[in-house]
Amino acid sequence: MVVRLYSGGVEGVDAYPVELEVDYVRQGLPAFTMVGLAEAAVREAKDRVLTALRACGFHLPAARITVNLAPAWRRKNGAGFDLPLAIGLLAASGCIAPERLNGLYLTGELSLNGALRPVSGVLPLALLARQRQASGLVVPPGNGAEAVMARGLKVYAPEDLGRCMAFLSGAEDLAPLEEMAVSPQSSNAHAVDFVEVKGQEAAKRALEVAAAGGHNVLLIGPPGSGKTMLARRLPTILPPLDFEESLEVTKIYSVAGKLPPEGGLVRTRPFRAPHHTISDVALVGGGTWPHPGEISFAHRGVLFLDELPEFRKSALEALRQPLEGGTAVIARASHSVTFPARCMLVAAMNPCPCGYYGDPTHQCTCRQEQRARYRARLSGPLLDRIDVHVEVPAVSYADFSATDSGAASAAMRERVLLARSIQHARYGSQGPRCNAELSGSLLEQHCALDAEGHALLEAAVTRLALSARACARVLRMARTIADMEESPDIAPRHLAEAVSLRVLDRGE
Repeated sequence: MVVRLYSGGVEGVDAYPVELEVDYVRQGLPAFTMVGLAEAAVREAKDRVLTALRACGFHLPAARITVNLAPAWRRKNGAGFDLPLAIGLLAASGCIAPERLNGLYLTGELSLNGALRPVSGVLPLALLARQRQASGLVVPPGNGAEAVMARGLKVYAPEDLGRCMAFLSGAEDLAPLEEMAVSPQSSNAHAVDFVEVKGQEAAKRALEVAAAGGHNVLLIGPPGSGKTMLARRLPTILPPLDFEESLEVTKIYSVAGKLPPEGGLVRTRPFRAPHHTISDVALVGGGTWPHPGEISFAHRGVLFLDELPEFRKSALEALRQPLEGGTAVIARASHSVTFPARCMLVAAMNPCPCGYYGDPTHQCTCRQEQRARYRARLSGPLLDRIDVHVEVPAVSYADFSATDSGAASAAMRERVLLARSIQHARYGSQGPRCNAELSGSLLEQHCALDAEGHALLEAAVTRLALSARACARVLRMARTIADMEESPDIAPRHLAEAVSLRVLDRGE
């Protein structure tokens, strides 16, 4: 008897359907064969499943068992096929009526005593099951909160194989999990605040502009000037994730197995700060079975690279394509995988190896060629992809001892939210989410300049030798600054401020 039931595999951050065909023949010598490009973890399911069945009191008669995982040309990996395989064997041996499995998707790892363990990639599978109008999805209890976020899909989470068998055979009722309400991120959810930063008003303004338009930032200053302190407070002024953004971020963490137990949706914007010794693969993604890197874990959030020139040059150059296109494409001989990578890059660096070039209170000990080699670790194409280059000078004692620290995160966040709301109204739900994503005809349409603006931009391009990419980024920043003032048009002052925010183009 051949029984068919459904599960799913994950490629990138999306799931694809996998049909399990279980053929159970009692004639002939007992054997167990699995076909369909199953990797090691899937092939090992045989031993886990048979042991779990015995532990739960199910003793299958000896038989020739053939399991096919279709489509046969696609590699299958992971322990999520344990549960559908066990249920398929029970149905093929006559313990479950096959029609009770119609339209049902199953996934989960089995322990040797029959308990269901959580697996990765359940949210993409739930979204796939909903898209294919499945009658329900059976998952381990640890994946229940994640699966119900797909909405509009009945999700069942039995504790073990015995309870699942009783539910599917009709001997016991199992209520579907209730959908959980998604609460918006609180503006007071952060333990840090920009009010704690003494001085650095120019850097605060630059970060506010960057947050308002989703622009990349490079902070340049001596040790102890507050670069890291500023960067770690950037999430406090970013808008909260909406539901669609939360789904995007949660899918990435789901396929990587990094969701906390019973975590459900990721509701706060990610902030990732890898060490400068990180490898290319860990930063951008890759591996034998491609997995997301730090730039994908920072999707819709912030990727902070402290001591930027200390990172491997190959790793920094690998960032160029994801920063430009918003995706990290991992290509292999047999296939390629795409991971989302639309994040804000915030980087920090010293002006020279010793850190004190240009500091009035400390003498720089670096030679000119040392400073040149230090700056040369950052290529021109990489710097072109960073919109804002801002200096963070050492804090004077007067600023450090002042009782008034300037703007707090709450006030800055209000201005950022106003600018983002203007951008959302301008581009609509199907357009770019922020000005940093503008390109092509939309850039020409929404960043139009008057005659004075064209003259100013031409002078900047000529004097600073701006590339076409840098010129486009200046226009995007000018559009953001105009939005912060609720101006429908880009005025010359907006353009001038945007140009001033790129200090490295001025040779400083």
